[in-house]
Amino acid sequence: MGLNVQTFQPANLQTFMPIVSLTDWNHFLTQHPNAHLLQTGEWGELKSAFGWKPVRIVNGDSGVQILFRKLPLGFTVAYIPKANLDQSLLPEVDSACKQNHAIFLKLEPDLWNDQKPETWNPRPERSRRVKLRTSPHNIQPPRTIIIDIRGTEDEILSKMKQKTRYNIRLAEKKGVTVRAWDDIESFHKMMLVTGGRDGFGIHSLEYYKRAYELLHPKGLGEILVAEYEGKPLAALFVARNGHRAYYLYGASTDEERNRMPAYLLQWEAMKWAKSQGCEEYDLWGIPDEDEATLEANFEARHDGLWGVYRFKRGFGGGLKRAAQAMDRVYNPLLYWAYLKFIGNRES
Repeated sequence: MGLNVQTFQPANLQTFMPIVSLTDWNHFLTQHPNAHLLQTGEWGELKSAFGWKPVRIVNGDSGVQILFRKLPLGFTVAYIPKANLDQSLLPEVDSACKQNHAIFLKLEPDLWNDQKPETWNPRPERSRRVKLRTSPHNIQPPRTIIIDIRGTEDEILSKMKQKTRYNIRLAEKKGVTVRAWDDIESFHKMMLVTGGRDGFGIHSLEYYKRAYELLHPKGLGEILVAEYEGKPLAALFVARNGHRAYYLYGASTDEERNRMPAYLLQWEAMKWAKSQGCEEYDLWGIPDEDEATLEANFEARHDGLWGVYRFKRGFGGGLKRAAQAMDRVYNPLLYWAYLKFIGNRES
């Protein structure tokens, strides 16, 4: 797909830059309580401990958190995760990107692909600078399953596939219990087992510790563990903000899998989210294919996210795809080199 970028003319750096502190950003978010988790101050602080620099801009009723990651030779990439960028902020965003020597800005809107992006592009008089163009790739998994948890527990269960309901009850009958867990080291060890078995990368122990320290005290995150006779079998990290909850990380051992601990664990996470006032539960990532392709291939394929789709599909949610990421390119030559040699490894 051709990007056809135009030459960037930077905004006047003398323009007032309404960059705010973490405290002021969190105050701003009280006016936007349903912002995506990745726009919270806590998420920005988590990423700041692992190679990213958060910059938060507020102008009136509009605001955005930008994450910058350093590249060689003093350049950066800029990333706005899960926000709907108001065009009134574009001069300030461009100035922040210029000051941080960004090669390009990647925006992942907090929209589904069937929602109209009304505020992505600048007003016509600014269109001569540089436009947001469809990106070759997303950073976050673009396709997911969203479960409506607004009904009663019986209503939520009734929408699940029969086999999933059976496995939840089977886990209970076979003595599996679920509780909150603060043993981050054991959680990380379980993640290592899962990553090695299923072939995906995991974060460091320090990353999970910092995430827990930032989210848990404010009621924005919880680690749950499924046990049998006191032995941990599976665990997950669930997070929330506003009316949405997210299944961020999941792990399991190779023991007692016939007791179906992961099914009861996921159900208890949904119940936790519901108790926190959430209305939907995001299972966070399945293969980026249409429903017909998913249903035709999920039994045969186990690579990548295919390995979890069979499990996630049983919980009765709706298949959704995020709007494609957009790139705002400031240095076309270095952007081309970045895509060629680094690709989508900036997450």
